[in-house]
Amino acid sequence: MSGAGRTGDGHGRAGRVLSGLAVAVGCVLFLGGFVWGALLYQPYTVPTDSMTPTIGQGARVLAERVGGDEVRRGDIVVFKDKAWGDAPMIKRVVGVGGDSVRCCDDRGRLTIGGKPVEEPYLPGGGPASPTEFSAEVPEGQLFLIGDHRMTSVDSRSRLTDASHGSVPREAVKGRVDATAWPMDGWGMMDRPESFAALPGGTSRPGPLPLVLAAVAGGAVLILGGAAYGPVATRLGPRRATGGSGGKRKEGTAERVR
Repeated sequence: MSGAGRTGDGHGRAGRVLSGLAVAVGCVLFLGGFVWGALLYQPYTVPTDSMTPTIGQGARVLAERVGGDEVRRGDIVVFKDKAWGDAPMIKRVVGVGGDSVRCCDDRGRLTIGGKPVEEPYLPGGGPASPTEFSAEVPEGQLFLIGDHRMTSVDSRSRLTDASHGSVPREAVKGRVDATAWPMDGWGMMDRPESFAALPGGTSRPGPLPLVLAAVAGGAVLILGGAAYGPVATRLGPRRATGGSGGKRKEGTAERVR
């Protein structure tokens, strides 16, 4: 009865089936997670320090491929506009079409539609800008500023343009969801709470945690399923070797007599 349920190498057939299934499912999750991530996200390297301390110079970020119509205030976006040099740039959205963006109030804060906005990500806690400015954002446009307000070249320096320093929503190539490198700075991008109270609220984080969970879960299943065979062999019962030898000895004894 016990021999019918076991293979010749001592592994339970059920165990072998389950380990094979684990490897197969793991491969689907692992490879599927990579493909899913490649379709949804684009890596970018930040060339300047304009987004410090949120994102350092030379950092590698993952930007979710979204259209400009999905962007909200507080988002960090990658955009490309000929008026800005026709090269990918990374800035934070502080104003959308119809907004009146001004700086600064008596506490050094940015105001949007007359409402002050707290920006805890600013180096040293502010002020929101070393120079005062005021802008009306045209419909379909975005007003963009870097977090390092002392060095960032952004919408503030283009206020005399026809677009009042803003860029069209269609210029957006992606929304930064996480910092991928360096590893000690890895993490998801927070949505600033101060922007949530404004009309339209803030955007939702992308599915990056699910992508990473699929890849990690797939790797665990692959390794666990592949390790089952060697572990089962080492821990399983050893095959008896004395039965056939005993018969040979008995036959030899009979011939002697």
